[in-house]
Amino acid sequence: MSNVSYFTEEGLQKLKDELKHLRTVERPSISRQIGEARDKGDLSENAEYDAAKEAQGLLEMKISKLETLIGNARIVDESQLDTSKVLVLCKVKIRNVANKAMMEYTLVSEKEADIKQKKISVDSPIGKGLLGKKVGEIAEVQVPSGLMKFEIIEISR
Repeated sequence: MSNVSYFTEEGLQKLKDELKHLRTVERPSISRQIGEARDKGDLSENAEYDAAKEAQGLLEMKISKLETLIGNARIVDESQLDTSKVLVLCKVKIRNVANKAMMEYTLVSEKEADIKQKKISVDSPIGKGLLGKKVGEIAEVQVPSGLMKFEIIEISR
């Protein structure tokens, strides 16, 4: 079963750039480290060789995960977004019902999430709570400190 992830064009390009870097820079670097460690003699007691082989295994696992993610990625055409309800890549302005604080977030895939840029994951508790809601509705979000309520004020692209 494939896990489709939705990305902006920019977000998908960042993943492709990261994959290219891992393949063209990191992979050859680890191969050199393995070669240098192998040249030092007995492999059974060679900590450098063991460390380099472990690093190679972790790198290959990361490359494989990125390849799968990119293979299952779909680019969302932001101009076609329905702004009648909260969906992935929508900007949503919300008000905390308890303290009246206003916040604005863009809902994105987990890989694109960056709280400093006000991008939250659709898989986060708040993201899940907001999905599918319309302007004027109250989203109840279970967070570690209890139940939070957010009023949907505005939905845009």
